[in-house]
Amino acid sequence: MQRGEGGSMPTDLADERVDHRFKGLPPDAEGLTVGELAAQRRSLFTGGFTTPVLALSAESVEHNLRALEEYAERHGLAFAPHGKTSMAPVLFRRQIEHGAWGITAAVPHQVRVCRAHGVDRVFLANEVVDPAALRWLSAELDAHPDFRLVCYADSVRGVELMDEALRAAGARRPLDVVVELGAGEGARTGARTEAECTAVADAIAATGTLRLVGVAGYEAEVPGADGESVRAWLRRLTALAAAFDGDGRFAPELAEIVVSAGGSAWFDAVADVFAEIPELSLPVLKLLRSGAYVSHDDGQYREKTPFNRVPEEGALRPAFRLWSQVVSRPSAGQAFTNAGKRDAAYDLHLPEAQVVRSARTGGIRPADGVTVTALSDQHAWLRTEDGADVEVGDWVGMGLSHPCTSFDKWQLIPLVEADGTVVDYVRTFF
Repeated sequence: MQRGEGGSMPTDLADERVDHRFKGLPPDAEGLTVGELAAQRRSLFTGGFTTPVLALSAESVEHNLRALEEYAERHGLAFAPHGKTSMAPVLFRRQIEHGAWGITAAVPHQVRVCRAHGVDRVFLANEVVDPAALRWLSAELDAHPDFRLVCYADSVRGVELMDEALRAAGARRPLDVVVELGAGEGARTGARTEAECTAVADAIAATGTLRLVGVAGYEAEVPGADGESVRAWLRRLTALAAAFDGDGRFAPELAEIVVSAGGSAWFDAVADVFAEIPELSLPVLKLLRSGAYVSHDDGQYREKTPFNRVPEEGALRPAFRLWSQVVSRPSAGQAFTNAGKRDAAYDLHLPEAQVVRSARTGGIRPADGVTVTALSDQHAWLRTEDGADVEVGDWVGMGLSHPCTSFDKWQLIPLVEADGTVVDYVRTFF
């Protein structure tokens, strides 16, 4: 991995007070700092935590951090994991400690969170045309020479708006931009053709406030994405970088040319195609942006992780487990727990019942014959088959699908070792 210095992290949020804002935490911890509560190493099951409560496996998070660090190193990739997945500065710090170049953000607010917690390199994977946001970004860049920001541009009109806002702000440093190549008709953002990308690059060159530093895009938006079509689009992206370089569009004072892609479903294709990039006039920063890996999941990315295609390269482990309690058992075939849409991701798949912890004995067993069939706002609907030994008071541990809509429902998440000991807490900022 091409390592960055990453910057210092001024706080791990250990001094924040525990109170009613943080669901699932022990009521008797009110007034303690997060650091003090973590030092008590309470049990998730007997230490006063209330249900529902989302937990992250400490061992799985550490495993996943190492897995992508090692993967990126093997393939000569820099890594800016997408921060919008967790919006957790504690995890940002650990990602940077595991070799990340910086953090990717989707919107200016997320950049502000990164900056508030000491992240010195941010890749903003969006075109920013809001004058207020551009004014803040300009002031931050001018005030902090060590801060590096790279953002998208995908339209001539967008470039005009960016230039206008930066000139009005009196920007002293140019804003580094990459031209975004769209993944095809019907896909998400990005200029659809190479000719349109060139027009955007021309518009950037005509400003005094923007500096072209590379190209980028998001391969998972390729319509009907498969290995062949994704690699074909990635080759268009790398060819665009080479064409821009051949035309002399990158300023000679640049230290490197940025070529960036890579979500959590096709990073193997990104590694393959980026390895083919020919020698350019400057070194190439091959920047991968996968974010969901840090927690992985029990649905979307369990099915789509590239490690399913290249198991010899490694594996990821699901880190989430949502614990809720059976609060109603109205019939032999049905039960309800106290976790619902406010607590669990449900946009791609319903939660997966995995284990049951007996309220009588504390023993944990597989959730055989138990299926989540629906979610209400504050209830999970369970179908219980013959022989499913579930009763009121039991805790049901559920796996979740889609990390990006799991983290955002929890402001403070216990980090739990395999024996149930809570060793730390992950604070999120959505």
